[in-house]
Amino acid sequence: MHAEQPGSPPDPFAPSGAPRPPGPRVHGRDVRRRRLRPLRVAVTLVTVTAVVTAGIVVALNRLDSAPPVAERCAAELDGQSWFLSPVQADNAALIAITPLRRGFPARAGTIGIATALQESKMVNIDYGDRDSVGLFQQRPSQGWGTVEEIMDPVYSTNLFYDVLDTIDGYEDMEVTVAAQAVQRSGFPDAYAQHETRSRAWASALSGHSAAALTCELAPVATQDAADGTSGEPPSGEQEAGDPLEPFQTRLERDLLDLPAEPDGVGQLVVDARALGPGEDDERYAWAFAQWAVAAADATDVVRVEVAGQVWTREDAAWTEGAEPAPGTGHVRVTVAVAESGEDEPA
Repeated sequence: MHAEQPGSPPDPFAPSGAPRPPGPRVHGRDVRRRRLRPLRVAVTLVTVTAVVTAGIVVALNRLDSAPPVAERCAAELDGQSWFLSPVQADNAALIAITPLRRGFPARAGTIGIATALQESKMVNIDYGDRDSVGLFQQRPSQGWGTVEEIMDPVYSTNLFYDVLDTIDGYEDMEVTVAAQAVQRSGFPDAYAQHETRSRAWASALSGHSAAALTCELAPVATQDAADGTSGEPPSGEQEAGDPLEPFQTRLERDLLDLPAEPDGVGQLVVDARALGPGEDDERYAWAFAQWAVAAADATDVVRVEVAGQVWTREDAAWTEGAEPAPGTGHVRVTVAVAESGEDEPA
């Protein structure tokens, strides 16, 4: 054993006091950490369990009442579907039905839709390059009207066609050339990329392509629909009133005085023969029917019947109708109707 020599400095590493038992030295801090470790594990387990439980509850609720994963509308042309969101489809309905109502060729609708897709993605936005606003990004400083006027989609759409109508030979121009003649954009060729999609939608909404436009939509937030189907329960009490009001308001906005008669609770039969010139009754009926489908998300429409075909929110497709069809050139539209609120017997 090493002995400390007299007069030598003390060894700083030498133990003091009684010898310790063999094994690693345990500090007080380590003891506290070991005591807290089970508590931390317990807290972690409780947290993970709570998160997992919440996730399961949310998933089950979604299975019970969620709308479709993706609400969308489509127009088919030459075997290919061209999709738009419900908001875009609603605006496309106005943009395509307006030239038909005014007696313009179907080509005008293609130009209008392509222009709106490029300028605003066919959404009525209140911002844009410099002072541009609205579906067609028209500028108050360039004489298109006030911001309030341009933000009215009916005003801005009709104004677009007013200017288009002054372009000689626009019917025979390439879509991007005709659009540029109206818009005078800094990107004159950009409209061309939307031509095929726009043609598909304009063809359906002008009635040239029958049964070509469909929408996949969530159920309307009411408990009962006029056609007997059940929708999702409402999140709150629905205001009393005419369930047809949203649809009739849109009908008057887009198509003014098109004749329409009630046909039962939540049902309206529309005479589409007055939609355009001539006697192309079946085409006009399909134009109106597909306009109603494209606008269905905003108007609570759940069923559209025309020429022996039926579209419903449940099927999201045109199928053979089992009920007697409305007359030639007529379209029957059904909207969702809230239940009366009377308690059912136990």
